[in-house]
Amino acid sequence: MDFQHTEDRRMLADMAGRYVREQYAIEDRHKIAAGENGYSKEKWAEFAELGLIGALFGEEVGGFGGAGFDIAVVFEELGKGLVVEPFLANLIAGKAISVAGSDQQKAMLESVIGGETTLALAYGEPTTRYSLNQIAMGGSTIGNGYVLNGHKSVVLNGDSADHLVVAARTSGTAGDDSGLSLFLIDANSEGISRRGFGTNDGYKAAEIMFSKVEVSQDALIGTEGEGLSILETAIGWGILAVCAEALGAMQVASDQTLDYLKTRKQFGVPIGKFQALQHRLVDMLIEIEQVRSALINAAGHMDAPANERDWHLSSLKNLVGRAGKLIGEESIQMHGGIGMTFEYSVAHFAKRLIMIDHLFGDTDHHLKKIIDLSGKRAA
Repeated sequence: MDFQHTEDRRMLADMAGRYVREQYAIEDRHKIAAGENGYSKEKWAEFAELGLIGALFGEEVGGFGGAGFDIAVVFEELGKGLVVEPFLANLIAGKAISVAGSDQQKAMLESVIGGETTLALAYGEPTTRYSLNQIAMGGSTIGNGYVLNGHKSVVLNGDSADHLVVAARTSGTAGDDSGLSLFLIDANSEGISRRGFGTNDGYKAAEIMFSKVEVSQDALIGTEGEGLSILETAIGWGILAVCAEALGAMQVASDQTLDYLKTRKQFGVPIGKFQALQHRLVDMLIEIEQVRSALINAAGHMDAPANERDWHLSSLKNLVGRAGKLIGEESIQMHGGIGMTFEYSVAHFAKRLIMIDHLFGDTDHHLKKIIDLSGKRAA
């Protein structure tokens, strides 16, 4: 099997990497993250012009990529700069639309790819934790449409998005695999209230309340009551993306640690000459290569049957959670006190790695999922 990227993907990676290195300094990133939207609309427009948003989606919806390796290439480079622009939120919401949306809904993705419209996927609730079938928010029918009532929590970039893809239960109860439906609605619709907040790692999320929000039949994505598989597919793309982002962050954290070990002196010699520290750095590098291999494997299975795809994604996510914790902690410990300061960037990479473990399911959640899916694969 050839693990080399195509020439187009190598060019995409080089372009994205060069932009992040030259135009996205960590100091600028902090200023952007502290802004009202939590991201820069100017930077978002530049990313769109470079084609980085279009690389996340297939040609059938106006993009020019959309495959697993395209997402992996883009997000690995974004991870190296801790880019806060809403790539992840638009990816997972956009994938739900591209998988099952109507022609009219898919047409909206052209403006997303152009950087003119932003999306967010509102699915998590205070009581769902990581189980998608535990969604309980109501979506009752009324006339030729629906009325949505409920609470969505930790919606990535939910406070600034123009449109929301909302998961609501149109039949059954929490825990049922059937009865879940997805809707594409204007984020400024009457009855929607949003409270944005910054996350621990410098990104933005929102709590969103829905009170008697009326939507038409045209807002439904796919078939009523069969939204769980669509949502699982969208979250699967999100898992691949954040794992690729984590790989980029791990690389920067290890590179910074290596540079520090070469320059920091103790007893008149660089501390990188101490064998104990060399062994710890080697452990970090081994973990990075394991993550890289698992990422390649998962990216190559994004079009596989659901059980097969999800097994590879859970294996990757479990590994990334464990490796990210080790690399984040080791990076800070080998830097000493300076590694804990806000001005020094390694602490921000460590925080992002820890937070990625909790996005879309932590290590324990995915370990259980691996066990469950292993039985289904063997059957």
